[in-house]
Amino acid sequence: MGNRFDVVVIGAGSAGMAAGYYLSKKGVRVLMIDAYDPPHTSGSHHGETRIIRHAYGEGREYIPLALRSQQLWMELEEEAGERLFARTGVLGVGAPDSRFIRETIDGAKIHNLPLERLSAEEIMRRWPGITIPETDIGCLEPDAGVLFCEACLRAFRKGAIDRGAVLKTNTPVLSLQREAGGISLRTPTDTFYGERVIVSAGAWVGKLLADLSLPLTPVRKTVGWFRCDEGLYDSRRFPAFFFDLPDEQYYGFPSFGGSGVKVGRHDGGPPIDPDRFDRTFGSHPEDEGDLRRFLQQNLPRAAGERLRGSVCIYTRTPDEHFLIDRHPEDERILIAAGLTGHGFKFSSALGEALAQWTTDGKPELDLSLFSLNRPTLAKAER
Repeated sequence: MGNRFDVVVIGAGSAGMAAGYYLSKKGVRVLMIDAYDPPHTSGSHHGETRIIRHAYGEGREYIPLALRSQQLWMELEEEAGERLFARTGVLGVGAPDSRFIRETIDGAKIHNLPLERLSAEEIMRRWPGITIPETDIGCLEPDAGVLFCEACLRAFRKGAIDRGAVLKTNTPVLSLQREAGGISLRTPTDTFYGERVIVSAGAWVGKLLADLSLPLTPVRKTVGWFRCDEGLYDSRRFPAFFFDLPDEQYYGFPSFGGSGVKVGRHDGGPPIDPDRFDRTFGSHPEDEGDLRRFLQQNLPRAAGERLRGSVCIYTRTPDEHFLIDRHPEDERILIAAGLTGHGFKFSSALGEALAQWTTDGKPELDLSLFSLNRPTLAKAER
């Protein structure tokens, strides 16, 4: 029985580790298996911080998921006894016709969420470190903020293991085989068996389930930390932010304890093979070039010396929504993929939903937006 489990979670990153945690709370015999030792720097959950927004420019359908996620993060913070969330507020900036900004405002109104609408003049007066065109508008969500992503993952890991979950690290899954008695998973040294399996292996899901030809594209992304005027950009007075520019999107974080302003570009990124790509920050001129250009234009007193840089992976879908659904040929397998880019904030609620789906037959939250058979995905693929 040592290699047999009720549920095996392949990929113990953000959603996978959370799923293992919530399964363990249900008393399920669960194995979490990861090719690395999470939290690690080879996937999409490193870099210290992630924004959590409630009013959601990517679509108001995400708002119930965001609110449940926030509640679960607060419960995890209390259990862990350490700070996992900083209520910095989140500022969105864009042109008056920005669909992202308009959807953020409309979503907040529909769900009665606190949101301040601001003119460019008000933004620059309130935060003198920002320089934007006088025609831009903004919105501040005061109750949103920043998650400390690696601390969150460590808390989920400890909570799962304390409740009896098994974690196999540095153990890649080479293949999975659907059998009458369960799903077998072959690793370099062992074979494990699960009555049910959750595949949440990030950029490697497409390879592991190659027979499904899932519409997943891993891309190379970078973030950088830059020396700044701490009096302007310290986290006690400056919010996390996202800028929806005419042809680009950027996001970033205030300086925490002298860390510098952290900024990343959300759109774009070259497609990669996650097993063979350059993880060295600065090997592409745009690694720092795009970030510095954004800072010089919009946060000029945060465009100082680059303190450090980091490379990670997004895994995109054609319509930018997640893929969360049953395997089309085997209901014992759940797929959670295409989360990176904007998935971490939701990983607490997604982990809970995956645990419910695996044990109870369906999640409490509506995840139909993420179906493999959704019309928007089929349209985007054509």
